[in-house]
Amino acid sequence: MRLDPLTQAWTIFSPARPVPPAFGSVHDETARPSPFVAGLEHLTAPALHTAPADNWRVRVVPNRAPLLRVEGDAARRADGFYDRMDGVGAHEIVIEDSGDKAFEELPLPQVEQIITAWKARMLDLMKDARMRSFTIVKNVGAPAGERVRHSVSQIMAMAMISPLLHHKLQNARAFYEARKRSIFEDILSEEVRTGTRLVYENNGFTVFCPYASRAPFEMAVYPKRQCPDFHGLSAQETTQLADVLKAALRKMNRALDHPPYNLMLFTAPTRSSRGDHWTTIERDFRWHIEILPRLYFRNGIELATGCWLNSVWPEAAAAHLRSIELTE
Repeated sequence: MRLDPLTQAWTIFSPARPVPPAFGSVHDETARPSPFVAGLEHLTAPALHTAPADNWRVRVVPNRAPLLRVEGDAARRADGFYDRMDGVGAHEIVIEDSGDKAFEELPLPQVEQIITAWKARMLDLMKDARMRSFTIVKNVGAPAGERVRHSVSQIMAMAMISPLLHHKLQNARAFYEARKRSIFEDILSEEVRTGTRLVYENNGFTVFCPYASRAPFEMAVYPKRQCPDFHGLSAQETTQLADVLKAALRKMNRALDHPPYNLMLFTAPTRSSRGDHWTTIERDFRWHIEILPRLYFRNGIELATGCWLNSVWPEAAAAHLRSIELTE
C-alpha cells in the first residue's frame, strides 16, 4: 500500500486487479455525428471565444445542458439539519478542433490556442465575484464520461471551493505550516531525485507517474515554477505545457492503445478578503494537471474503503512510457 501525500488517499497495489482492462480502445466505440464541427455552428450557443477569429480552430460556447448556471443565490442556507445552496456557477464547452482530430494529434500552435482559451475564459469568469473555484476537465471515451465523439474540454466555475480542491488546499497548508516548504516542491524534487517515475519533461514542466497512482499509467503534470494559479501561465509556459500534454497523451496512447481517460486541471481558488484564510497559498499550493486512464470500473472495495486498487507499479508504467519514442 502507498499513501498519496497530497490527498492522503491510499492505493493498494495487487496483481488481483483484472487483466485485461474492462474497457478497450476509444477507437472501437461507435461514433455519432458531431455537432461541433465547422459549418454546424447553429447547433451550439453563440461563441464566447474563438481562435483565430476569422477561420476558427478553437471555439468556446456555453453548455446547452449546464450543470450549474449563473442565475441564483450563492449563499449556503440551512435545510433542517442539512445545508443547501442554489446551483450557481458556469459550465462551458471548449471545442478544440473544427474537424475531427484528437487533442494530441493537433499541431502545437493549436494546442497553445486551446490552453490560451482555458486561461482567457477562466479570467473572464473570475469577474463574477461569486465564483470561487474553477476546474478544467477532458472526458475521452464513454467510460470517462464522453457523450459526443469530438475533441472538447469543459470549464466549470463554482460558487464554492470543490471538496477535492479544498482537501488538497488543507493538506498543502498543513504541510507548509509544519515544514515551511511546499509539498509540491518536495514531491517534484523527490521524483527528479529518484527518476524512476519520470515520464517526460521540458524546461517548464515535469510529467511523472505518481508514487501512489490510482490507476495503471496515471500521470501528473507539475509546473517547475511555483505559482498557485493556472491563469498566471506565461506565453513561454503555454508553449511548454502544450508540448508536455501532447507528449504525455501520445505516449499513453501508444502504451495502452488509445484508452479512455480523464484529464483534470486543479488551480487555486479566488482569495477571500479574510486575513486568516489561505494566507500562505502563494507559497504552499501549485496548480497542476492529472491524467487518469479509465481502464476498469470502480468497484465496491474502492467505494467502501476510499482506497484505490492498482495492478501496475508506477515505476514499471513510467519505464515503459519513457521507452516510447515519439516521431512527428
